[in-house]
Formats: sequence, C-alpha cells, structure tokens
Amino acid sequence: MSVICRDILKELEKLAPRHLAEPWDNVGLLLGDPAQPIQKIIVALDVDQPLVNEAITTGADLIIAHHPLIFKGLTRIRTDCPQGKLLADLIKAGIAVYAAHTNLDSARGGVNDVLAQKLALKEVRPLTNVYQEQLYKLAVYVPATHVDQVRNSITAAGAGHIGNYSHCTFQTPGTGTFLPLADAQPFLGHQGTLEFVDESRLETVFPAALRSQIITAMLAAHPYEEVAYDEYQLLNKGETYGLGRVGCLAAPMGLEQFIRQVKTALHINSVKVAGADAEQMISRVAVCGGSGASLINQAVNAGAHILVTGDVKYHEAQQAVAEGLTIIDAGHFATEQPVVGLVADYLTHCAQKNLWKITVIGNNANKDVFTVC
Repeated sequence: MSVICRDILKELEKLAPRHLAEPWDNVGLLLGDPAQPIQKIIVALDVDQPLVNEAITTGADLIIAHHPLIFKGLTRIRTDCPQGKLLADLIKAGIAVYAAHTNLDSARGGVNDVLAQKLALKEVRPLTNVYQEQLYKLAVYVPATHVDQVRNSITAAGAGHIGNYSHCTFQTPGTGTFLPLADAQPFLGHQGTLEFVDESRLETVFPAALRSQIITAMLAAHPYEEVAYDEYQLLNKGETYGLGRVGCLAAPMGLEQFIRQVKTALHINSVKVAGADAEQMISRVAVCGGSGASLINQAVNAGAHILVTGDVKYHEAQQAVAEGLTIIDAGHFATEQPVVGLVADYLTHCAQKNLWKITVIGNNANKDVFTVC
C-alpha cells in the first residue's frame, strides 16, 4: 500500500519520541510536506551535497538524518552558498528532510544503546536523566461482552507496559447501572428504564506521552454511547531516558586490549587516548556518541574507568585524567554512524508490518570529515 510522510514519521517517533530532544535542539520534519507520498527513504548521519546528489539520482523522497540540516535560524537562503544550494536542490527535487538528533541519542535503542552494544557492555543504564515518564492509570467500565475488544485496543495503542511485560491489565467484575434519558441512544436498555448490566472494571497503566492515542483507542473500541472511565496520575515513575550510557564488560580487560576492541567494533584505525596506563584494567565503561565531554562528571560519579566518546578538547581531557577517568576519543562520526543501520532496519520492519510499498536505504556514503595522515 502507498504511504505518506506523516505515517512514516509517526512510526519513527515511536523509536525516538520528539519530547526526548534537548531544549536547544531542532528535530522533526525540517523540509517537506507531511502529506507527500513516500516511496524511497535514505537514512544518513549528515545531509551533505554528496548525499543530496545520491538522493536525487536514486529517486528518494525522504531523507532521515541524525544531524539537523537546519540548526540555527536562517536569515537568507543564497544558492551560491553551500547550505542554500542544498536546500534549493532538495526543494526542486521534492525531497523531505527529517532530523532525529538528541531524541535519538536518549531513546532506548538509539545512538548510545547501539554504541554500548557495539562495545559489548552489560547492565547498561543512562548516564543522565533527561526525561522520566509520568505514569497514569486508566480504569474503564466495560460490558462483559466487550472486555477483550477494549483490552486489545488499548494495549495495541501502547498501554499496559510494565518493565519487560506488555498487555498488563487487571479486571474486576461488577454491576453497572444507568438510566437512559429522552435523547439517549443506548447500546443496551431502553429510555426511561433503569438498567443493570454485568460489567468489568478494566485497569491498566500508560505513560503520559501516549495518553491521546490510548484514550482515542479505548473510546473507539467501547460500545457505549457515553463511556465511564477514570484517569489517575501515579506516584510511580516510568522509564528514565538520558544521554550517554554506562555499563560493564563481561570480564575485566587491559586498556590496550579494550582499545583494540573499540577500534574493531567501530571500524576505525586509530583513537586518541588520555590517561593511558598500560597496567590499567577496564571493567566499567561509559559511552556517549558524538560529543560527550560534558558527561565527564557523570561518568566519574557512575564509577566508570573509561569514557568512549568524540570531540574531546585538551582541557576537558585534562579534567577527566585529574578525576581518574581515562578518555578514548574515537571521533564524533565513528561513535554515531552505527545508528544509521539500526534506523534503516527499524523502518524496514515498520514497512513490512504496515504493508508499505517503500524502499529503505541505510546510507554509508557519509564520511568522517577528519582523516588520519
């Protein structure tokens, strides 16, 4: 079946919800029409001229990038300048551009989880707390004949997730009463007659971000003209999302062995190391894809022996070493590039699930702007 841009982005934002983005960031659909038809998607780290040329040549309709094409406010678009030419080329070709940046960094299964997985870390958790889900409870009163229908609808919309379990609900049987008034069109009973109905109180939990779609799904599946339901804000807290990750190696290893592991996992020939100690044993590792020097203190507080990231400045490295934290600067590009394949695979799965007739390409043509000579 054909698909429009908006439907693809709804699925993508299940992986990387926009509310996880940092306040200073610019994520979402940066160029294009949410209603435009999509047949081919290119997933990439950067939107640069070679990528745009490839998108035009291959007939792509949508580019999904990690780094925003438009970041700071534009005061002019001149086609004799690199960014202006990019924008003009994209607009002429009708190619939409979407950015999933810091929201993809913090998301479960995003940039930092992929990096932690590449380095074989165990017991992984966020280094920072950017967002913690606010949980709600939904209690809805359903005739006994329609409990399964309503349950299936709300859990399909995302309700009922507790840890590693889905479809978590609780139901209690009881008797509901109502008296249809003159203008009512009751599913059960008659106007002016008090009705007694076998009902169940169906309860479940859901994160605040999914409220609209869960309530909409519940109302659509419920047979009553007027649905009785309650919502409660819970003191329980949901999942924590944040930048960076910290975890443990399966077994301690020497620094030189760990450096080899990083280079192999990220397909790079060299790294920069601060605090190198040939005798040091590594067991607890912090990671942050891209530029992660701002997380040095968090890595130290988390008990990490080493931080793997990119873009570390001289004095930032000095600070880390003074705190007893070894730094491996593997580069901005190398620590983020692995997420491209994950996003491409995720969208391919979404296409298969939704029967979309689209092609998804994980672009590997982007190159690190730095080379080692």
